[in-house]
Amino acid sequence: MAAKETPARAAARETRAAPLALFGGALVWGLIWYPYRALREAGIDGIFSTTATYFVALLLGLLFFRRSLGRFSPSWMLAWLALAAGACNLGYVLAMLHGEVMRVLLLFYLAPLWTVLLARALLGERLSRIGAFVVALSLAGAATMLRPPGSGLPLPQDGADWLGLGAGFSFALFNVLSRRAAHVSIEIKSVAAFAGVVALGGVLSLAGFGSVDVHAAGTAWLLLGLVGAVLMAVNFVVQFGLAHVAANRAIVIMLSEIGFAAISSWLLAGEAMAPREWAGGAMIVAASLFSARMEGEEKGAGANPP
Repeated sequence: MAAKETPARAAARETRAAPLALFGGALVWGLIWYPYRALREAGIDGIFSTTATYFVALLLGLLFFRRSLGRFSPSWMLAWLALAAGACNLGYVLAMLHGEVMRVLLLFYLAPLWTVLLARALLGERLSRIGAFVVALSLAGAATMLRPPGSGLPLPQDGADWLGLGAGFSFALFNVLSRRAAHVSIEIKSVAAFAGVVALGGVLSLAGFGSVDVHAAGTAWLLLGLVGAVLMAVNFVVQFGLAHVAANRAIVIMLSEIGFAAISSWLLAGEAMAPREWAGGAMIVAASLFSARMEGEEKGAGANPP
């Protein structure tokens, strides 16, 4: 008869598994652009495919989190969380479909800049020296990436750039609001996020912005369901990892997403960035690392969650 696992052994096993969970999440997010591009080629555009895949994730979330959802109570905070998640995920997928993968991803990773500013505005957090440095470094990286060759203002060059920036801002807003709603369980927040994508995508589709070829191959519909299931699973896996890994270590692991995206976009789409864009991207990545250090110091000093 097998010996019963002790709490200490269970905790040690979770500690070992958590970094792998984050690494797996980074791998999925670094490759997620490819199936959405495959769906577009099959006649299912980005708005419809994002809405459909998150609808699958929502159904699975309602199924697997049904016990936790028993404590659900509607609130404006959950509505704002859902809206932020909808804008984040729809913007991210559409940007990846219409722009260069790495450029979009790095602009998305300006999220620490928006997080610092939003935390100051919505949570009343003071801007520390590291926070000010994160802002300055993020802005310098963005200006380096966005400045057109020759001369001109460092502004987004096309719709994909704007969508990438908007998705990163929405991601930061979701994170800040999530910290404010610390009393709400992760399961409820996850379901709210899925529902937000479905609701916003549904509104856009009804307004005529989405399109789908109803005669698309059966494999395309199967891929929609598979991507939805993966989104649900990776959300659960990453949340598990974040709960067992310190913030400053977690961001280092999650930044491997950029490496996966760089390799996959080069091999699968033939995309490559210019040296100037790499330089700006390096500043943005460094700002993310300093942001994680800032959060780690706040927690180490005994700061209570908002």
